[in-house]
Amino acid sequence: MAYTDGLGPHHGSPSTPFTISSVKGADLMVLKVASVLSTSYSDNDFRDAIFLADERSVGNSAKTRRLLRLDLLREAIDCNGEIVQEMGTVVERLKLIRNVVEKLNSQIEMIKCQIHSAHTQTSPAIRGMSSLFEQRMEIERKRETLSAVESYFVMTDDEIDSLTSSMKPVDSDFFNCLKKAKTITLGCEILLGFENQTLGLELIDRTSVHVNMAFQKLYKWVQQEFRTLNLENPHVDPSLRRALRVLAERPSVFQNCLDFFAASRERLLSEAFHCALTGITPQGTEDATTRPIDLTAHDPLRYVGDMFAWVHSATVGEREALETLFAVEKDDMLHSSTSSPDAKLWHFPSDETSEGNDVKILEALNQLMDRNFSHVVRILRQRVEQAVQSNEDVIPAYKISTLLNFYRATFEKLLGAGSSLEDCTGGLEEVAKRQFRSLVRDNILSIQGEFQQVPANLEPPRFLQDAFKQLGTIIQTYESSLSASADSGSEIQSILSQAFDPFMSGCEEIAKPMTYPEGGIFLANCKLAATLCLGGFECTISRASQIREDISRDVLNLVNDQHAVFRQRSGLDTLLNCLDDEKHAAVTEASIAKASQELDDFLPSALMDAMDRLKGLQDAEMARGIIEQAAEKFCMDFERLEEAIASQYDDGDGSNPDAAVRFSRTSAEIRVLLS
Repeated sequence: MAYTDGLGPHHGSPSTPFTISSVKGADLMVLKVASVLSTSYSDNDFRDAIFLADERSVGNSAKTRRLLRLDLLREAIDCNGEIVQEMGTVVERLKLIRNVVEKLNSQIEMIKCQIHSAHTQTSPAIRGMSSLFEQRMEIERKRETLSAVESYFVMTDDEIDSLTSSMKPVDSDFFNCLKKAKTITLGCEILLGFENQTLGLELIDRTSVHVNMAFQKLYKWVQQEFRTLNLENPHVDPSLRRALRVLAERPSVFQNCLDFFAASRERLLSEAFHCALTGITPQGTEDATTRPIDLTAHDPLRYVGDMFAWVHSATVGEREALETLFAVEKDDMLHSSTSSPDAKLWHFPSDETSEGNDVKILEALNQLMDRNFSHVVRILRQRVEQAVQSNEDVIPAYKISTLLNFYRATFEKLLGAGSSLEDCTGGLEEVAKRQFRSLVRDNILSIQGEFQQVPANLEPPRFLQDAFKQLGTIIQTYESSLSASADSGSEIQSILSQAFDPFMSGCEEIAKPMTYPEGGIFLANCKLAATLCLGGFECTISRASQIREDISRDVLNLVNDQHAVFRQRSGLDTLLNCLDDEKHAAVTEASIAKASQELDDFLPSALMDAMDRLKGLQDAEMARGIIEQAAEKFCMDFERLEEAIASQYDDGDGSNPDAAVRFSRTSAEIRVLLS
């Protein structure tokens, strides 16, 4: 721009004031240009200035650049003038608005004066209306209180009629009215706490009469329902269950109902049991659909089992029926088992004087069950005792006691400990066990004559074999019963002491007068049969092990006996005794020659004689083992004798072996001949 204005630089001339100002102006221009060029187009102010210049179509000339600022100022002044004119118009209009507002204020003041005058004139009437409104509200509150008192404390004629009239049914309306009467009684107790007790006394007297009549009506209705109640039907009238819960509040009345119900159930159950036993109905006719237990059960075990099976089935059915009758769920629906977590047990007051001491429904049901089955229990006890005492066989007697133990545990789980059925079954179990022990003793006494008879082949006697068969059946029955799981071993020990030990003692008595080895072989055979019998059962394994140890001792005695026989029959016993007594001088050549001759005569038939001697032992392998051990001991004695003779008659240097004193048989030959 400096060049355009004709202000070029003067090279080589000294500085003048004009040139200095020109240089400063050029610098300012350069700064302005640099400032303009450095301004970003993204700057809003800069961008708006460029748009405004484009809209005004300003040419880029020196004149327009000089007049641009003046034009902009002139336009700004013109705009301000227009604004001032408009503001004058606004001022005039504001003056008009102020006049209107002043007129409105004056009119409002006039209205306030009129309102105050009207309020002064109407205030007495308003105060009167407020008083009347308060009186009306008080009357409404009193009327509502009276309605609440009447609805709470006063029963209508229809409600009293539904509660006391025998013509009205016992339904939900009856129970709702009875609940209301009880609520009135509780409310009267609250009224009696105030100073004026007249209202409370009158209400409670009147309500008590209605409640007592309602309980009498309910009591008669329950008795009537009990007469036609069919417990085999799972669908019980909910009103009956609700009636029983209500009657439980009056223990004396409720107990009378239970007595009536128990008497009815006792009669029905006893008749049903008698019909199951004989096939004869209470009317005296024969029931073709029933198979009489007295006619179909031919043995005592079947007879007792059928009777208890019927009683158990009847007990389960009666229990479920009573639970259905006395148990309720949260939604007040029928429920057939008290084991459900949704079942809520209700309680019976124990008596009139201690209504706070409740007895649980389970105990009440157990007591009711005992009363219902009292006559059945008497018949059952008589029949079972007769069947047990008439039985003469040991095995059925024990099976009956096991069966009774099973049913005793079953009744204990079903009805609880101490119930009449559980006590009856436990007593009968003891009777059966006594009968079993008595029969075992009688059996032992009956075969005592056989204790003196020894079989010719030394096998276990017949009575012992029969006893072991019987014992095996008894132990098998024991292991399959509930007693095996709960017993600590005392019962099986009792069984063994009664049905096993006496027979083994009898065998020992038989063996005492017998010669050896027959007595030892006989005892060993009896003990082998005992281990065969007891070893097959888990509960008697320890006893079988003890008997095997006894057999081992018996085998050792037989080995020693056979060894002694070998020494005596071989002729070496005298020499061995001298050797044992250290009497070496008694061992002469003549005695050695004599013993050698006897040994030669003994050895050919020694093994056959030993086998014939032990042929009564029923375990052939055991017999061979006895002979082998006895032969081994005999060979060791012979070797010891040979060494003693060789050391006594040896010439010292061994130069003349033919002159040595020796037996005609060597130890190796003897081992071969005795093996």
